[in-house]
Amino acid sequence: MTPKIDILIPVIEKDLPVLPHAIDSVRKHVKHPIADIVIVAPDSGKVKQVCSQKGCRFIDENTVLPITKKNINYRTSEWDRAGWLFQQLLKLSGDRICSQDHYLTLDADTLLIRPHIFKNNDKTVFYCRNTKLLEYFRTYRKLLGEKPTAPLSFVAHYMLFEKAKVKELKRKIELRNKDTWFTSIIQSINKACKVTFSEFETYGNYFYLRYPEQIMLKRALNLNLKRTDIHKIMSLDFKALAKNYRSVSFHSWNP
Repeated sequence: MTPKIDILIPVIEKDLPVLPHAIDSVRKHVKHPIADIVIVAPDSGKVKQVCSQKGCRFIDENTVLPITKKNINYRTSEWDRAGWLFQQLLKLSGDRICSQDHYLTLDADTLLIRPHIFKNNDKTVFYCRNTKLLEYFRTYRKLLGEKPTAPLSFVAHYMLFEKAKVKELKRKIELRNKDTWFTSIIQSINKACKVTFSEFETYGNYFYLRYPEQIMLKRALNLNLKRTDIHKIMSLDFKALAKNYRSVSFHSWNP
């Protein structure tokens, strides 16, 4: 029997063109009983309206942690990545804001287009890709004092988290760094680099190293489309795309 899970989706207003479709795709393609779909976002009337229309639970992102995006100094004169990092901390906070033992986090710009099961014969299914970013692993080593050993990258736009293991990971980070887990992450990153930490890479490698008998790796098979293509979504042939892909993303950085 597949476990009942929650869905956790961090959102900002620029994700609104994709968000309703992402929610629909979860309900259609996640083959687990779903308890709550939790949308974590700034206090936005537009986001709340989508939550009301789609039957989702809204949580103000500023109520989740003792810090907010404003407390994260991760920006230069050319770019601002504080919100990007803050969303990852929100995903790792699912152990506090979700009710079920497992919660699935999904990037708000991503649609599932093929059926997904995330627990298979007591194994957790992780969707992976080949591309690895070395800065993610440098941060991982700083946080945990160990080398990541997984053969693939866990950065695949969605992941099932087990609350007990998330709590365990946070305790390990805090014990090693002598600070809160979220402060430790913020302090560990290379602030001169735009891409330095991944919640998916960190949790996936932590899980892989300690619970290899409980893990199953599958190819992510994600298709990246332009954000401007979202207006064509009703005309896309998802059945045809699903022959080669499991998900489709409309990234805002790919206009």
